[in-house]
Amino acid sequence: MLKFEDLAPQPKSGFVPAAAAADSRFTAGNAFRRVTAEDKRVINSKADLNQLVPFKYKWAWEKYLSACANHWMPQEINMSRDIALWKDARGLSEDERRIVKRNLGFFVTADSLAANNIVLGTYRHITAPECRQYLLRQAFEEAIHTHAYQYIVESLDLEESEIFNAYHEVASIRDKDEFLVPFIDVLTDAAFRTGTPQADQTLLRSLIVFSCLMEGLFFYVGFVQILALGRQNKMTGAAEQYMYILRDESMHCNFGIDLVNQIKLENPGLWTPAFREELQELFRRAVELEYRYAEDTMPRGVLGLNAPMFKEYLRFIANRRCQQIGLETLYAGAQNPFPWMSEMIDLKKERNFFETRVIEYQTGGALNWE
Repeated sequence: MLKFEDLAPQPKSGFVPAAAAADSRFTAGNAFRRVTAEDKRVINSKADLNQLVPFKYKWAWEKYLSACANHWMPQEINMSRDIALWKDARGLSEDERRIVKRNLGFFVTADSLAANNIVLGTYRHITAPECRQYLLRQAFEEAIHTHAYQYIVESLDLEESEIFNAYHEVASIRDKDEFLVPFIDVLTDAAFRTGTPQADQTLLRSLIVFSCLMEGLFFYVGFVQILALGRQNKMTGAAEQYMYILRDESMHCNFGIDLVNQIKLENPGLWTPAFREELQELFRRAVELEYRYAEDTMPRGVLGLNAPMFKEYLRFIANRRCQQIGLETLYAGAQNPFPWMSEMIDLKKERNFFETRVIEYQTGGALNWE
């Protein structure tokens, strides 16, 4: 059973957790000293974990505020058109229905994996309170995303046992999850501690896998497919939810990349040639797995898309993620065959692109209706 003390970095030889260090300033007769921004570190900090300010990592706090301003809930989105289309025997082709069900089969589990990784793993080992604040918000957003996929499944009256067991029964989904699970297990292991170069590289590796490969690569075939349906005025409620999820996941990816780069900056000895080569192999493996998923979900061309287009797209995204964390690119000349996806990712205003309604979220508790 998970215990309270498991949620904070635990002591090891030569290292005193921040909370214990703070207590010792009183119990050991040490003169009290206020925490300064310079005392803080993303990992292995000895500053008080409970003291949010003074800020050192303002970028993390700003991302937390932006995420709160972008709050949404699945049941606010009207699914009536999707339901009618799904019930119409001629509403969608079999290939389009396969795309929807395969997407839901992957995502209903993927965001649960992401939430578990944050709450039971990553959060314990990050020692910057500003970054922890964002991770708490991110974990809540992962719960919203899982809720959204369940809401779509329920709305369409899909066979729940089929969708929710897809990660066991569909090879292309199972293979992606099995790639990810070891990087969760190592961080959620109660015996795992940072503070040595090897352990710190283990944490850094897992952060890169989740920010660059899970949220930054494994989600993108599904996003393209469902948003392509929406662009053809099909499954517009599901597409609207995916649009909000894409916005959230883009921020998750960017936060994770900023976290990785900050750890690299504070611990340059971790970024060895051998470590970089290992990461590049993980990137290649992830591209291969996601392309197999594209082939499985699209055995034939549909929606103006086909699997070979995704091979180029995944290579383009992998190159971008490599550049963002300081790795050499892997696929020379790879181009983006879906420029409209970049437009969707970059849009700032929360609005419905599929002709149901327009919303602008400004705070977590108020909606402005236009």
